[in-house]
Amino acid sequence: MNAVKMTLIATILALILVTVTASADDVYISGFLQGLYGGGLHDDNPVPSDLTASETRLQMKLESYRGSAEFFGRLDFYYDGYNESEYDWELREGYIKFRMGAFDFKIGRQVLTWGTGDLIFINDNFAKDYQSFFIGRDDQYLKAPQDALRAAWYSPLGALDVVWTPKFTPNRVPTGLRLSYYNPLVGDIVGGEQFYMEGREPETEFKNSELSARLKRYFGTADIALYFYKGFYKNPEGMDMATMEAYYPELFVYGASMRMPIFEGIFWVEGGYSDSRDDPDGDITTIPNSEIAGLAGFERQVANNLTANIQYQAIYMVDYDKFEENVGGQTEVDEVYHLLTSRITQLLRMETVVLSGFVFYSPSQEDVYFRFSADYKYNDALTLTLGGNIFDGTEKWTDFGTFMKNDNLYFKATYGF
Repeated sequence: MNAVKMTLIATILALILVTVTASADDVYISGFLQGLYGGGLHDDNPVPSDLTASETRLQMKLESYRGSAEFFGRLDFYYDGYNESEYDWELREGYIKFRMGAFDFKIGRQVLTWGTGDLIFINDNFAKDYQSFFIGRDDQYLKAPQDALRAAWYSPLGALDVVWTPKFTPNRVPTGLRLSYYNPLVGDIVGGEQFYMEGREPETEFKNSELSARLKRYFGTADIALYFYKGFYKNPEGMDMATMEAYYPELFVYGASMRMPIFEGIFWVEGGYSDSRDDPDGDITTIPNSEIAGLAGFERQVANNLTANIQYQAIYMVDYDKFEENVGGQTEVDEVYHLLTSRITQLLRMETVVLSGFVFYSPSQEDVYFRFSADYKYNDALTLTLGGNIFDGTEKWTDFGTFMKNDNLYFKATYGF
């Protein structure tokens, strides 16, 4: 975006904010200004810049409540100079929320999430931004926004949420421009414009819209939910061999979860069946097979201001025999994928210092991802953060091994208002 357009948009936004603020007492404005700077730790990473982040971000948040209706907006302006400098903006959220009869509606651009896992998603098929997640942006940026209509209905059977997304919204994954990735056609980790990777999205038609549903109810202290999703894989996991394009195969997901307090902590369990609609028999090697995934986790405070959790996930590939037969038995992919995770959070100095570490380790793929951060709250407005992301694996094609050249450290200063 050029500077003239950026100035015009900023001016219009400022006029709107001034007008709205002057005409209403029930409007609340807040936000933050943030500088994020990070660099890679590998000289041989094939990306255009050694920097992983060099950006200044201004987020404006506006809330308004009138009667039974609510408006919420969150708008980001940022200067991104990690490679070729550019100004840009993004409407992170902008929705209206209101009640009509027995239904609550939330319409507009919004960030959506559900499920029980800590950074593991089985039934949460809403869009994620893994590129932001891997370079040190705030955790709120892991959840990418999408334009949707959400309706909630409360009954004696439980709370039913239905989300309709007219246009498919994929995950934001590393494309090779800022973070490198493993390319199976090349057989190596690649990056740069010549290896820019962007999946082919389904055509914008009504039949290609996404539909998510959740029925949730408490039984005693147990929070139990059922889920359904109709849409597409959120990552470009299919390959069209005619055009040699990656694309998003059709996907249905059916699942359930439970979360409850136990042993002075919180226990959760979740499962789901991912139905690969473009490969129902599991005999097409360029489309993911259907899978059954399960997750269990437990979290509790183990000492004063020290909280820890642990999770185990298993994913069983349906029709594994056909998959193995179709690749001629030449595969290192296991029938069952195992993943262990743990998060540890320590609060110090009157909770002005927060130390956090999160590790993913897969014994079946023998790869690991470790993210850590130290936050220092200098005063009520200013927070300073130092953090990093470390990837490793014995193979380049695995979930975390594919990013093994993207190890990075970052520094972040945030002023809230």
